[in-house]
Amino acid sequence: MLGKVNPAFLGAGVAIFVLSVFSASASTQPATVEELKAQLASARTGDRIQLCIQIAERQLEAADKFYSADENEKARTALDDVASFAEQARDSSIQFHKRQKQTEIAVRKMVRKLFDIKRAVNHEEQVPVEAAIDRLQRVRDDLLAAMFPKDRK
Repeated sequence: MLGKVNPAFLGAGVAIFVLSVFSASASTQPATVEELKAQLASARTGDRIQLCIQIAERQLEAADKFYSADENEKARTALDDVASFAEQARDSSIQFHKRQKQTEIAVRKMVRKLFDIKRAVNHEEQVPVEAAIDRLQRVRDDLLAAMFPKDRK
C-alpha cells in the first residue's frame, strides 16, 4: 500500500508547494523603489550594500523605459539615482570591506546597459547618460583599487 500514491494527491501537493514558494518570495521582495529606499535607513551593512545596488538596477530599468517613452526628464532623474545609489554601495562596500566584488560586477553590468541606452537616445540625451557612465566608471575604479591596492607585496 505504501508504494502507490494517488496522482491527484501528488499533483495537489506539488501545486501547494510551488504556490507557497512563490508567495514567500513575493512577500519578502519589496515591490517598489520607495520601499527599498525606506528599508535602507535601518538595514545592516551587507544588506545596505545590496539594497543600494537593487535600487540602482531598478532605476536603470526605469530610466531605459522613460527614454523609450520619450519622458526624458524622468529618465534623467532615474539616471541620477542610479549613480547616487551605486556610489553609496561603493562607499559602504569599501568602508566595511564587504561585497566589493559583487558590487563591482553589478556596476559593470549597469555601465554596459548605459552604453546600450546611450546608443538608443538622441544626441541631446547622450550627455546625461555619458555623465552617469563616468560616475559609474569612477565607482568601479574605486572598488578595483580597494580590492587590488598597488602597494601590495
